[in-house]
Amino acid sequence: MRPIYLLCAALLFSAAPTFAQTTPLQVQPAAAPAVDPLTTQITYIQNEWARIKYQIPSDDAKLAALHALESHTAQVAASYPQAETKIWQAIVLSTDAGIVKGMSALPKVTKAKELLEAALAQNQRALDGSAHTSLGSLYYQVPGWPIGFGDDEKAESHLKAALQMNPAGIDPNFFYGDFLLQDDRLDEAEAYLQRALQAPDRAGRAVADAGRRQEIKAALAKIAETRKSSGHKFN
Repeated sequence: MRPIYLLCAALLFSAAPTFAQTTPLQVQPAAAPAVDPLTTQITYIQNEWARIKYQIPSDDAKLAALHALESHTAQVAASYPQAETKIWQAIVLSTDAGIVKGMSALPKVTKAKELLEAALAQNQRALDGSAHTSLGSLYYQVPGWPIGFGDDEKAESHLKAALQMNPAGIDPNFFYGDFLLQDDRLDEAEAYLQRALQAPDRAGRAVADAGRRQEIKAALAKIAETRKSSGHKFN
């Protein structure tokens, strides 16, 4: 997802015919950086997703914006069927489903699951293993059989795979910490959430990082409240 920069300079040299005297070297302006169209599209999608998720307050407005982004992402994926576009299609669909909730959300999370599985088959390391992160988060947040495909064992397996590929990343640490929190493994959850909170900033992802850190702090506060209400510090 990173643009590749191409630097090209040419030197012009000319000699005076009578006096064998050279003119000053003239350097042409550097060529404009080459822009990868897929990178441009992914950057737009991830920034628009962050704006919608973290900066639009009402659910109705979020859903309207997400529907437009779903349409755009599907068009991009039709032109660029790489793992990266499949991952972002799945993330946008999952975010939509997270707002809608209930049975009506199942078709979208099922489609997201299929996209993430296809992305893993293409390139499991795309976007630092984000397909594992997103698929793991679906497995622990979607209800299990007979309603949905939720499966805690698969969730933990995918989240651990994501951490192997991106051990310091904010997202894999957050989602694994949140999974552990849902499983009442408070000490482990706190450790991974603290790692997520201390994760380095991602270039060009300021809005997403700020929003994610608020979610991390909320999860840590929930751990503290759970310990307080249960009358003990450690689980």
